[in-house]
Amino acid sequence: MITAEAAADSAVPSVPGTAVATVVPEREEPAWPWKDAPIRALVQRIHQLQAERAQAFRRLEEGHLQYLRSGPPYDFPRYRSTVHEVTQAFAAASREVLAVEAELAGPRGQPLLASHVRSLQQLEQTHLATVALLQLMGAPELSGQENTLEMHQLKMNPDPLL
Repeated sequence: MITAEAAADSAVPSVPGTAVATVVPEREEPAWPWKDAPIRALVQRIHQLQAERAQAFRRLEEGHLQYLRSGPPYDFPRYRSTVHEVTQAFAAASREVLAVEAELAGPRGQPLLASHVRSLQQLEQTHLATVALLQLMGAPELSGQENTLEMHQLKMNPDPLL
């Protein structure tokens, strides 16, 4: 384990001629841009995030269709890259949706609206898990091999993208 003292002793300045700081300052969280926004703006942001999710689902579907058309041999690295990009988009949208939900449930005192946002988030997680499972079940490498270990693992953990 590297201690703060050992890390400071071995640190290299990023700019020649500058001193190395021995104390690492606490990182401040960036200000959330929706902190003082009206509730209407928060609801509109949720709507925008849903549009981004819909676009991500279209990218995922298109990537899957391109993958199926690519083979044999199939272009799995390209599909994996698409899945990675889409996963990042879903994760970013989910983080923001959860932040809006927390804002509504806490400081804004809107528990009913917050519960609707939570339900929406849960439905989106289910939707994504279902789409991912269906795509994997239709993968050429797994078709006709429903009893394989991979299929069993997929059925046990249908959230490969979350």
